[in-house]
Amino acid sequence: MGKVLLSLLVVASLGGCSGQQDRVCTLIGMDSGVSVVWRPADFKGSGGATIRVCVDGSCEERASGDVSEPIGRLSVRLPQDIGAKKLPVELTVTPVKGGGVVTDTAQAQLAEQRPNGPDCEPVAWVARFRADPVKGLVSAEGFSLQGDQP
Repeated sequence: MGKVLLSLLVVASLGGCSGQQDRVCTLIGMDSGVSVVWRPADFKGSGGATIRVCVDGSCEERASGDVSEPIGRLSVRLPQDIGAKKLPVELTVTPVKGGGVVTDTAQAQLAEQRPNGPDCEPVAWVARFRADPVKGLVSAEGFSLQGDQP
């Protein structure tokens, strides 16, 4: 009798869950902004570099990093509610050992991101590029941490 009662309680509780339509959102935070990524090893020949990124007049900069680090990243934060705008992006790569400074410009088309699901907050507007020591700003699509990629 105890096993039957326990089985009925389990079935009843599962039935109650299946009818529940409430959405469950995770609590991942995300800021709007334009980010630039790179492999520090790409800048080894120049002794490293200072990476400077400006988006619509706001700028951030940092060193390219130690060549043993797998990835470098720099973000310029934007207002959270900026929307799907197109903004100018400027990149300046200044090698430590001298040599030619690489400058490049591009247009960032901000895309909506919802890290917690389609009906959950926050809504962030983002774009991403890759810093190349020769080409400047390139698409981050297909960016890999392993070996040289086109």
